[in-house]
Amino acid sequence: MADVTGTTGTLVLAGTPIGDVADAPPRLAKELETADVVAAEDTRRLRRLTQALGIHTTGRVVSYFEGNESARTPELVEALTGGARVLLVTDAGMPSVSDPGYRLVAAAVEKDIKVTAVPGPSAVLTALALSGLPVDRFCFEGFLPRKAGERLGRLREVADERRTMVFFEAPHRLDDTLAAMAEVFGGDRRAAVCRELTKTYEEVKRGPLAELAVWAAEGVRGEITVVVEGAADTAEELDAAELVRRVQVREEAGERRKEAIAAVAAAAGLPKREVFDAVVAAKNASRSGPADGKGLS
Repeated sequence: MADVTGTTGTLVLAGTPIGDVADAPPRLAKELETADVVAAEDTRRLRRLTQALGIHTTGRVVSYFEGNESARTPELVEALTGGARVLLVTDAGMPSVSDPGYRLVAAAVEKDIKVTAVPGPSAVLTALALSGLPVDRFCFEGFLPRKAGERLGRLREVADERRTMVFFEAPHRLDDTLAAMAEVFGGDRRAAVCRELTKTYEEVKRGPLAELAVWAAEGVRGEITVVVEGAADTAEELDAAELVRRVQVREEAGERRKEAIAAVAAAAGLPKREVFDAVVAAKNASRSGPADGKGLS
């Protein structure tokens, strides 16, 4: 129960199952039963979860989702400063990871309130482990923008990222997203589409981006996590055409050619002159060859 002595409470971020309810952390049930306040992304899903676990919440249950996150955060901080133990849960996975939570954590930290966690399932780590792609270094990019132009722009920003990348995506946008990735990263870049992780119809589809885009065009359902191989990290793997393509991607994203050449050279571990020469050669070839609209201008 809330502490009436003036001692501040504790904010607990609790991971919830991403599919199979049997994956619920052992501590989750205890925290749900004993928290003074349970802030849930969807109170109906919380009710289904507690029923599946065979428990009941004794504290106050409030909704905490994207639409009311800003307005409700001060209320929860007030409860915390009053000594309450506040448990934050989202629909699936860990709070704050593409889910509500960041604002509350930041506000609690600012007030010097203790923040702890009940570690639990994570779609990001599960998909990464199942992907078959390198896992020694990776980055999480969350959801891409919905608008096509903004989506391409974001992908161009990470076109030279060497770490394995993890994305979330809605099923009805998956084919467009994979096609955009194939355009920016190259159709032969390896990737894995992880669908309905830990659920009955779990599926992991692996292959080059171009092939995955064709597969997704037939329609895909369920919760989607996409894992994409990072860019090549050795100079030997980058031929002149690939260097030129990377410069073009950066130029299309708004960089000046000089800066784009310098950035590509630095990422590839090559002298700027080598990348510059490749760009000049491609430019001359496009002027002397058939006009196909794809050369540097």
